[in-house]
Formats: sequence, structure tokens, C-alpha cells
Amino acid sequence: MTLHIDHHLPDVAWDAFVERRADGHVLQTSAWAALKSHFGWSAGRVAVLDGEQVVAGASVLFRKLPLGLVTFAYVPKGPLVDWDNAPLVSKLFEGLDALCHVRRAFAVRLEPDLEEAQDARCKMQAALFLHPSPAIQPRRTILIDLTKTEDELLAGMHQKTRYNIRLAARKGVVVREGTENDLAAFYALTQVTGARDDFGVHSADYYRAAFELFVPRGWARLFVAEVHETGIEPTPVAAIPMAAIMVFAFGNKAWYMYGASGNEHRERMPNHALQWEAICWAKSRGCATYDLWGVPDEDEMTLEAQYLEHNEGLWGVYRFKRGFGGRLVRYVGAFDQAYNSLLYRVFLLAQRRRGNMAF
Repeated sequence: MTLHIDHHLPDVAWDAFVERRADGHVLQTSAWAALKSHFGWSAGRVAVLDGEQVVAGASVLFRKLPLGLVTFAYVPKGPLVDWDNAPLVSKLFEGLDALCHVRRAFAVRLEPDLEEAQDARCKMQAALFLHPSPAIQPRRTILIDLTKTEDELLAGMHQKTRYNIRLAARKGVVVREGTENDLAAFYALTQVTGARDDFGVHSADYYRAAFELFVPRGWARLFVAEVHETGIEPTPVAAIPMAAIMVFAFGNKAWYMYGASGNEHRERMPNHALQWEAICWAKSRGCATYDLWGVPDEDEMTLEAQYLEHNEGLWGVYRFKRGFGGRLVRYVGAFDQAYNSLLYRVFLLAQRRRGNMAF
């Protein structure tokens, strides 16, 4: 191979590379970098080319620390590289280190989309002497296999989940594609959900930016669940938004990232109807997996033994997500490479005291 580094690869070429990678992820796309650039981050990119073909790379986010003298670098769900190819890994990190130097980064955190079972953790540490660090994205999740038929998907669900999907239809729940006009209602529902379940939520501007960057490209869809109430006449007289979710899809993968529901009409199971509609949409556009995006980081035996005893954090959503079947997976986690050891130690201490910064 004749490898060279490009820090200015056009968005179209970069996204095409991410899309064809088995380890490609929506968080490595140009649109995700643009989204984060609106909210306190700046973005950079390093691509390794063999001739004219991109063979490895990373989309990198940079955030200034207080006083703005240095930055922290983060590679969400990346880098994208064959970890068994030592020359390629070396060339990629040559470009990554150069980019971080220009951006005055004291450390970079990597969090590839690789399952722990693939033994990538050992490969990464052996190749680069990276330091394991706290994961930013969910370490464990449930993946649904969308290569199955819809009947097979339903059959793989827990009986109660199948029942609730059908109950929602009988109770007048209608799921439709949301538009820009639904974003205010969606944000209002996130406020209700955040207060009820003690979840952190983004700003209204954040959800709007995500919608504008991803939905027109076909990389995301907003689904809205309404209840159609009827009066004396047999036609609907009111459509009341009960819940909504924003689902992302890129390449052959889909992710459920943002969801919200109100306090009324929950007995009609709108969230079950929403998830089924999103699963069917992702399958129809050619996705092979649907990621339910985060469950407690416990082994399956512990999850099944304790999920009825816990309500905090991701335990509450695990009770809901487990019903859709799928495969429990755990990712390799996050790794840091420090460029300034002193600042890095101070940063880790601050993290332990305050928790992760908003990623």
C-alpha cells in the first residue's frame, strides 16, 4: 500500500466511506460533526487513503476547556480502521496525532463501534498502549436483527410486547411521520419525560438541528403517536400527541436515540406502537440491525434477575426494551491517548468529581 493522509476530505467522500464500513456509525458522519459544531464543539477529520481510496479514518470532535487554552478531542464510535493491520493503524494515528497537535488537544478519547467479543480491546491496547477510560456512549445495548421477516420479529418478542403493540392499534393509537411542525410538541414531551423519569434532555434548538441535518437526507425520521378520539360522529375529532421518537438510520444500521412521552393515555401503549413502526421503517430502508441504544451495563443473568427491582437510570427502559427481543451486546468501551500527562491527570480527577462532560 502507498498510504497518505488527508485532513480535508469532502463530506460526500467521507460519508460514502463510513457507509460502506462494517464498523461505520452515524456518529462518524459529517452530519453528526455538523450537529455537534452547533453546540460547543468543533470538528476535524483525518482520512488515510491508498491511492484514491479511503481505507481508514476518524471524525474528531474538539471541545475547549475553561480559558480556551487547550482542547479535549473525542472520536465517537471510531476510529474506523482494521486493527489487525499495523501499518494502517500507525498511519491513521500519525494523522490523528497531527490533527490533535494543531487543535491543541491534551488528550483524545476513542470509542469504536466494536463488540467486546471481537477482542478489539486487547488489539487496541497492544497496538497503541491506550488507557481504558469511562465510556461516553452506552457500553451495553440490545440489537434487533432486521434481516428477519416481520412475522419472525414479532414472534421473537415477549408475548406482552406483542400484545401491547396490537392493543395500541385497538385503542386508537395512530403513528405518523413527524414534520418540522411537530418539533415543539416533541420538545414539550421531552420535558415531561425528563421530569418524570429523571432523564437529561437536550435543548429545543438541538432537536431542531438534528431534524434539519438528518431527516431531509433520509438519515432519520421523527415518529409521532397520536390518539384519535371520537365524538358522537364516527370520524376523529381530535388528534392528541402522546409520544414521539427520533430514529436514525445510516448504511445498514438504525438507532433509536431520542424518545419522549406524556403522562396521559399511557395505558394505550403508544411507545410500543412507535417502536414497531420505527422497526418496520428501518427494515424497509434496508437496515440489518436496529439498536435500542442503551441498557444497564450488567450481564444478562443480572439484568433478568434484577430488572423488576430497579427503576433508576437505564433500568426502567430495560424493562421496556427487553420485550422487543434482540441480542444483548457489549462494546469494547473507550480509550484515551494523552499528549500532556499533567493536564490529562487533572482532567480525569475533574471527571471523577463532576462526571462526563456533555457529549
